[in-house]
Amino acid sequence: MLRRNVRLRKEYLYRKNLEGDERLVYEKKRKIREALQEGRPIPTELRNEEARLRQEIDLEDQNTAVPRSHIDDEYANATEADPKILLTTSRNPSAPLIRFTKELKFVFPNSQRINRGGQVISEIIETARSHDFTDVILVHEHRGVPDGLIISHLPFGPTAYFGLLNVVTRHDISDKKAIGKMPEQYPHLIFNNFTTQMGQRVANILKHIFPAPKLDARRIVTFANQSDYISFRNHVYDKGEGGPKSIELKEIGPRFELRLYQVKLGTVEQNEAEIEWVIRPYMNTAKKRQFIGE
Repeated sequence: MLRRNVRLRKEYLYRKNLEGDERLVYEKKRKIREALQEGRPIPTELRNEEARLRQEIDLEDQNTAVPRSHIDDEYANATEADPKILLTTSRNPSAPLIRFTKELKFVFPNSQRINRGGQVISEIIETARSHDFTDVILVHEHRGVPDGLIISHLPFGPTAYFGLLNVVTRHDISDKKAIGKMPEQYPHLIFNNFTTQMGQRVANILKHIFPAPKLDARRIVTFANQSDYISFRNHVYDKGEGGPKSIELKEIGPRFELRLYQVKLGTVEQNEAEIEWVIRPYMNTAKKRQFIGE
């Protein structure tokens, strides 16, 4: 199993290194296509390669015309099976963190919670790979308050690091009848204001930890971005007697805010993995710049 993982990782990195060359060839083909369609002469710098490139253009179809990136490879098999999530905490978790993790087990369908114990991160990742988990979620705390969430996609990444703020669990709400029971339906997802390239990247990471819902599912999970703070809300709706205009929306919890601070092109235990995006100290003063949405 270890040799297989090493081989697959090397193949993935090799494909990733080829992206620059493939993008360069794609741009050359695009210039030739445009010249032929508009009736212009072939650019001078491409005339020596024109015959070979035109032959490759003739053999392409809609699946091979645009080069695939490593981001495509990360979730290439996502539609073949539902996600399977391993959920755990930092070492020596407090009682509030354990309660919050238990609630997250119902938030994320097909998730399994394990006690961290004395396991190191690399052992957890190897266990998850050997049991065909698609994602590992780690929850951290500071003095009993959950303050960090890490989502690591298997087998090759990416890994997104979030800060947790304003966590309100179902346990914190005194009126249990008002919030009702936690359903285990696959939810419909709503993503609001993920308009930038990094915002679409984050939305892609988050949506692939949820399986596809049924059309009649009445559970809704919302990720709403405002000023790069992502609000998580968990609702169910019920149709009243008055038809579509009498829909009742009920929040069932938990609720929290996410603040992205790093995206890494690798799994969580790989310290040498390339960092795709990270927040810097000077970014905090640039209040007019929004990295996830406008």
